[in-house]
Amino acid sequence: MANQQSTGKSITIENLESAFAGESMAHIKYRYFAKLAREAGAEDVAKAFEATAEQEVMHAFGHLDLLYPKTQMTPAKALAIAIEGETYEYTEMYPKFRHLAVEEGNHAAVAEYDEQIAESKEHAANFKRTLEIAAKRFGALAKVEERHANHYRDVLQALNAALNPA
Repeated sequence: MANQQSTGKSITIENLESAFAGESMAHIKYRYFAKLAREAGAEDVAKAFEATAEQEVMHAFGHLDLLYPKTQMTPAKALAIAIEGETYEYTEMYPKFRHLAVEEGNHAAVAEYDEQIAESKEHAANFKRTLEIAAKRFGALAKVEERHANHYRDVLQALNAALNPA
């Protein structure tokens, strides 16, 4: 049996999540370092950071392929996962971080967390709106598909009746 953590996830899944986080963080960090190098006039250094950052993205995608297998994903499921993540950010993660920054008197971090709370709320709302629109569109498509299926069934029954009179 697979090793399970108290979260109910296997250690391998938790490790993949950690590896994904690390690769994602490296990607953004290297993009930032490339920006700084370019501003300092070190174009060759900037290009080296950018090339490595692209490789980090591919590593992260490899981890995501295992965490969210394509065969199990739909646009609606991806939107639900995104909504859950953004909601967690503005309801739990950033408020906790903000509270600690207030206690430490780090006003710059408080302002950053306030901005991130607002943006995460906006992101969650945008994803929810997109999911609602998609659900309506898929609902409409399902009705059209049902109408077509019923029409084809009726035509097939009529054809069978004509070919096989009783």
